[in-house]
Amino acid sequence: QEKKVDEVSGQVTQVHGQVTEVSKTAQDALQRAQEAGKLAEGKLLYETVLTDDKVKFGFGKHQLSPAARAALDEFANQLKEQNKAVYIEIQGHTDNVGGKDYNEKLGLSRAEAVRQYLNKEHKFPLHRINVISYGDAEPIADNKPREGRAQNRRVALVVLR
Repeated sequence: QEKKVDEVSGQVTQVHGQVTEVSKTAQDALQRAQEAGKLAEGKLLYETVLTDDKVKFGFGKHQLSPAARAALDEFANQLKEQNKAVYIEIQGHTDNVGGKDYNEKLGLSRAEAVRQYLNKEHKFPLHRINVISYGDAEPIADNKPREGRAQNRRVALVVLR
């Protein structure tokens, strides 16, 4: 079990830094949370990105693979160790294969699968987790090669305080 977590930990990309140094979608998450009055401090702690080439959602699928669950276990344990009240926005992204409506729904299904896992397995309160789908609107790589599409199929977890 420990070896599996170590393997997955190398596969999870974490970005730490100031709001100005993080992705546009993380900045958007902070603004949404502030507008909704969800945060006392309005501070971005970090962003974790689970890409499809590492955690394997499967083409057109939203079910969590064992690698995705292990990555989420590590993410949850890290938050529990910090022992801080946080707000999490889970963002679902897809590649550009399929129509806009399909990709919106698929991105939302992936984000919701992560939300349900964090709630059921780690007891994270649902009122502190928001889900949103960007569909294929915010690619981080070129969608032409397979590798680029795999990078675009991702779930980002934005942790705010």
